[in-house]
Amino acid sequence: MSIVTEDPIVNLDVFEKYESEVRGYSRSFPTVFTKTKGYKLWDTNDNEYIDFFAGAGTLNYGHNNEAMKKLLIEYIENDFITHSLDMATEARGNFLRKFNEIILEPRQLDYKIMFPGPTGTNAVESALKLARKVKKRTNIMSFTNAFHGMTIGSLAITGNASKRAGAGIPLTNSVSMPFDQYISTQASLELIEKYLADDSSGVDLPAAIILETVQGEGGINAASKEWLQGIEKIARKFDILLIVDDIQAGCGRTGTFFSFEYAGIKPDIVTLSKSLGGYGLPMAITLFNRDLDIWEPGEHNGTFRGNNLAFIAATEALSYWENDDFSNDIDKNAQLMHDFTAKVVKEYPALNAESRGRGMMQGVACHVDGIAEEICAEAFERGLLMETSGPKDEVFKFLPPLIIDEAGLKTGFAIIEDSIEAVLEKR
Repeated sequence: MSIVTEDPIVNLDVFEKYESEVRGYSRSFPTVFTKTKGYKLWDTNDNEYIDFFAGAGTLNYGHNNEAMKKLLIEYIENDFITHSLDMATEARGNFLRKFNEIILEPRQLDYKIMFPGPTGTNAVESALKLARKVKKRTNIMSFTNAFHGMTIGSLAITGNASKRAGAGIPLTNSVSMPFDQYISTQASLELIEKYLADDSSGVDLPAAIILETVQGEGGINAASKEWLQGIEKIARKFDILLIVDDIQAGCGRTGTFFSFEYAGIKPDIVTLSKSLGGYGLPMAITLFNRDLDIWEPGEHNGTFRGNNLAFIAATEALSYWENDDFSNDIDKNAQLMHDFTAKVVKEYPALNAESRGRGMMQGVACHVDGIAEEICAEAFERGLLMETSGPKDEVFKFLPPLIIDEAGLKTGFAIIEDSIEAVLEKR
């Protein structure tokens, strides 16, 4: 039986009829997609779309990456292990060895590698559990506009009110502090230190501080070097573990493999997922200092920790990091993005906009209610996938595959400009 029929019978009515109302992206991009390659997608009507979405940051290496696809096909055809829990397999061992050699050792990071469940929120949950186990404290400090996942522990340290409300129960054992630029860098650092130093502040000493160096869902808010360095100093001063959630900003999204490298800090715990699986395959890891490895066997586990197809693709993805070429290409594209966002802010004052972000994780924050969503909808009609972020969906953000070329970026930029002009004309 063919997977795809010559005359597709699947249309949006199928999803309306059978799928839960909880679905989200199929509303933002109302078509049925069938095929994809590199930084482009096609739907059942052969409409072509440029991807400035990349699976919410899961497809840094592009759709159907040729080298990864070849290895996956060979692996499946040879009947190698697909599912293995946390049993030892060649695919798992090769990933562990190559990740250590290419990523950790050159950065002088002596981390143990843990495989939680294959999602970002599971990596975060494991990080929180470990921090609490090590420090024997229950509180976790997070930040305004933070997003760390949709399970209960992750929601407790997430800022967005609507997402928190979905938990259906009180979210506790956490405290939120102002992220960089929510108030000034110095004011944020001083406030946090003052609360921690004061026994009467009402803030219990946390086991860990968790942060994103660039808040993706929170509005593409990029923390400064000074703020990140200041948070690290505070964590060390008060014997608090520092967790960096690098699930969206990591794997090269900001130019370096880890998003925190530019600040010169060394977190105690790091969470990775999304593009880690290389091909869009589910995979997550939690990295932590060796002295923190006090887990009992099986104390945090999950059925799908052994996704060997993801290990194969993830190992191949590490080849991009064997030298600086890929990182340099990201920096060049990032500059093109920066120049474009600056142009939008300058040439379209009606948006009342500002540029945000770092690396290839940038966006334009529009201080006009609803206009960012309208621009994204218009861009979709013109052949571009782009989503909003921020507490009021006020940011239209650029998250294309990192392998996109200059021509692809500029075509996407042209669509965005046309979309802005169309929206402003309608208003």
